[in-house]
Amino acid sequence: MTTQQAFKVALITGAGSGIGRATAITFLRAGYAVALGGRRADALDETVALAGADAPAGRVLVRPTDVTDPVAVDALFTATAERFGRLDVLFNNAGTGAPPVPLEELDVQHWRRVVATNLDGPFYCTQAAFRIMKAQDPRGGRIINNGSISAHAPRPSSAPYTATKHAITGLTKSTSLDGRRYDIACGQIDIGNALTPMAARMVEGVPQADGRIVAEPVMDVQAVADAVLHMAQLPLDANIQFLTIMATKMPFVGRG
Repeated sequence: MTTQQAFKVALITGAGSGIGRATAITFLRAGYAVALGGRRADALDETVALAGADAPAGRVLVRPTDVTDPVAVDALFTATAERFGRLDVLFNNAGTGAPPVPLEELDVQHWRRVVATNLDGPFYCTQAAFRIMKAQDPRGGRIINNGSISAHAPRPSSAPYTATKHAITGLTKSTSLDGRRYDIACGQIDIGNALTPMAARMVEGVPQADGRIVAEPVMDVQAVADAVLHMAQLPLDANIQFLTIMATKMPFVGRG
């Protein structure tokens, strides 16, 4: 599999909203061809529309995909390789959470949905990316996993989300190790309080470890998209293994 086009190719999951949308638009503006994966076709189309002139038809692939379905994931990656000839960057971004209820009251279906989306999905995507990246010419590529500061300091009533983000750290390390022989780099970005629809509740107030409900500072999601682009643009002989980007004043470092 060889390609001669001037642009690099990125595949972004969860590209129909939040961090995925901001990152897809940022990559398009930087001149990448972008394959956008997500559950809803209308949301993916809206992302492309928001990119405007930075999203010419020749550099965009919209493919509605449920990352919990390995068959659908394979179809997404096959379509990307057929359309653009290669894959340079995978951003494993799609994720979800569970209702913030006491651990002992969590419905098992909510647990399974979070694990399927946050862990199974990135694994399926990583497998598919490996198959393309190890076979293409030039060989190799980069995988960036969306982790969370929850992998370091959990919030109350967040067992499914926190457990899967801990697992993503293990997947990142294993992927980084197993990818070496194929020139595949893998890093993780841990994000705290980027202002997206998922994090909008931070402004209103969220439970703290001491039981209080406190409004937390947030940051512009564009800062996250810019950080992902920076990780992606490094040469393959350099890698940001772990990067934490967070709202400066959020209660993460220190007590309270």
